[in-house]
Amino acid sequence: MDPITLVLIILVILVVVIIANIKVVPQSYVWVVERLGAYHGSWGTGLHVKVPFIDRVSRKVNMKEQVIDFPPQDVITKDNVSMKIDTVIFFMITNAMQYTYGVERPIKAIENLTATTLRNIVGDLDLEATLTSRDLINTNITRVLDEATDRWGIKVIRVELKNIIPPPEIQDSMEKQMKADRERREKVIQAEAEKKSQVLVAEGEKESKILRAQADREAKILQADAIKQEKILAAEGEAQAIQMVQQALADSIVKLNEASPNEQVIKLKSLEAFQKAADGQATKIIIPSEIQGIAGLATGIKEVLK
Repeated sequence: MDPITLVLIILVILVVVIIANIKVVPQSYVWVVERLGAYHGSWGTGLHVKVPFIDRVSRKVNMKEQVIDFPPQDVITKDNVSMKIDTVIFFMITNAMQYTYGVERPIKAIENLTATTLRNIVGDLDLEATLTSRDLINTNITRVLDEATDRWGIKVIRVELKNIIPPPEIQDSMEKQMKADRERREKVIQAEAEKKSQVLVAEGEKESKILRAQADREAKILQADAIKQEKILAAEGEAQAIQMVQQALADSIVKLNEASPNEQVIKLKSLEAFQKAADGQATKIIIPSEIQGIAGLATGIKEVLK
């Protein structure tokens, strides 16, 4: 083989090997690198060159927050009720080297630790407390897992109980109880609504009676005012009539005085005045003796003329 051709072949092989050992680590990943079987370093995001046949990428670690949904675990409560609980774990890797070399199969280790911790916590609670203490259980599991996984380079952020599945007979009992509670609340709501309706009706009747009483009172006041006004007008009319009669009498007296009447005419005028007075409402009239004489004279004249 030509030496030049051999050199070209070797150069091509070297270029291919170098290009094959140029690595680019993407964002949010860390690559754990071993050199001759021992931990050499952790590559962060960017361009790196691996020594051929000496360096080896042991693990590509995802540093983003991750979520794992574990299958339901069988647990027994303090009052010996068996149920299934499945959990959801939110975690992130904080140290790629510890995650790679700290424990074999880290996710499986977290699953087993979660199941053990869950059984310990639920075993100290009865059924009702287990169903109503999700936050307490979540907090306790998170604390225990976070302490245990710290040396594995894992940070447990949050643990949530996804489902709590009691036995079928317990579910039937709970459904009946919930149905009874709903019916009881419905009856309470209906009773309260009926009570409010009766209160509103009673208040309406009360206000209606008050309004009617006020209307009757105002009507009576208006009626009394009308009667009072009528009496006032009647009294004023009577006063004006009396005043007019007196004025007419005064005018007639003035005219008589101007005409210089004799004593007999004055007596006759007085008699006419008493005659008009007798036409009123008086039941007893006292007539002076002078007028009585004139009255007798007038009667005698009437008898002669007949």
